[in-house]
Amino acid sequence: MSSFDSLPRPNIVFVFADQMRAQATGYAGNPCVQTPNLDRLATEGITFTTAVACCPVCTPYRASLLTGRYPLSTGMIINDLRLPEEEITIAQVLKEAGYDTAYIGKWHLDGPERSGFTPPGPRRQGFDFWAVGNCTHQYFHSIYYRDTPDPLYWQGYDAHAQTRLAIEYIRTHGQERPYCLFLSWGPPHNPYREVPQKYLQLYDPEQIYVRPNVPKADRESLAGYYAHITALDEALGWLLSALEESGQAERTIFVFTSDHGDMLGSQGVWRKQWPWDESILVPLIIRYPAIQRGARIVSTPFNVVDLMPTLLRLAHAPIPPSVEGNDLSHLLTGAPGPRPNSALIESIAPFGECPHCPEWRGIRTERFTYVKTLQGPWLLYDNLRDPFQLHNLVNDPDYSKLQDLLEQELQQWLQRTKDEFLPAQAYRDRWGLIVDETNAIPYTP
Repeated sequence: MSSFDSLPRPNIVFVFADQMRAQATGYAGNPCVQTPNLDRLATEGITFTTAVACCPVCTPYRASLLTGRYPLSTGMIINDLRLPEEEITIAQVLKEAGYDTAYIGKWHLDGPERSGFTPPGPRRQGFDFWAVGNCTHQYFHSIYYRDTPDPLYWQGYDAHAQTRLAIEYIRTHGQERPYCLFLSWGPPHNPYREVPQKYLQLYDPEQIYVRPNVPKADRESLAGYYAHITALDEALGWLLSALEESGQAERTIFVFTSDHGDMLGSQGVWRKQWPWDESILVPLIIRYPAIQRGARIVSTPFNVVDLMPTLLRLAHAPIPPSVEGNDLSHLLTGAPGPRPNSALIESIAPFGECPHCPEWRGIRTERFTYVKTLQGPWLLYDNLRDPFQLHNLVNDPDYSKLQDLLEQELQQWLQRTKDEFLPAQAYRDRWGLIVDETNAIPYTP
């Protein structure tokens, strides 16, 4: 019996941004961005410094988050696919365990009609309370739906309006039975400058910090990106205050993370679907005061598929046999338990903003990154000595033994996930995906 088995079932508040990289916070050492509430949360919770988005792009991540399964198991390998109704999600499990379930914000798991209505029923994947837009990235007056096909519009900056609704939910739930609330923000995903002026005024593009691995900086975009993050940080502070004021903080698991990062010019590329840390590493803080032994920093690799089993274990709920991730709840309590050596990272069928990117598979350990394409080994970094990944060590004779060990580790992951590492078209054919000239699912805005 674990130390938390005798506790009442906790509430879960799961908050995640879109396209927010791990390096874009004050607590992570960024000298420019203002994130006082995230910085405070990091002093109160467990901060995971090697949190990984397995397939760093929106729909694949979100499917893995809800199911605890890798993209090749669900077929959710590119954006704008509908999550199959037969998949077992965290919301379905918690609902059966007696939880109220709620989802507010961006969904991006209901197919190519991005402004479409997701009706009550199985396409909501176990979430009852619903205030959702499938995918818009229009941050003012953006569309969403409740339980009828009549469109509604968030008032003002949508992340703030969504947060206010989440606070209303928190204040009106949790008295009779626990709840699981997912709050999904669209920012800081581009458009980078579509943010209230008061946050833009905090960042002078000429004074903005640029990472050393950026050959050509777009300071205007970077300043807007940080402005979005500061706006989200303020909303996060509202959430934390609401939990404290309602007396729920001690018995609530609070999670903050993101679905993937953003290169923002690092390595000379933008957006996501790349294997570099700006794309694959995401912020992850989990706070659960009732079981924690103080705040800690944990460098053990933690992949997105590990979130579902970890949260279910903390909620005394069964972990379905379909789940492929690891229960890492012991990392919060400090109890002994297995620690993954690495996390799988992959791009199965690049598309959209990255249509000509290579297919790749790799691993991220606490210290090293190793990636290969269909042509062979591609990248090898010692992230301790080279945190900006400026020196590719692949096929360097001095690192041949290390490369062989990392190759063996990657091969074990491919076997474990039944991945034959085929060209992208083989997987598009397997699931009958019809794509456009950018290898993306054609969608309607």
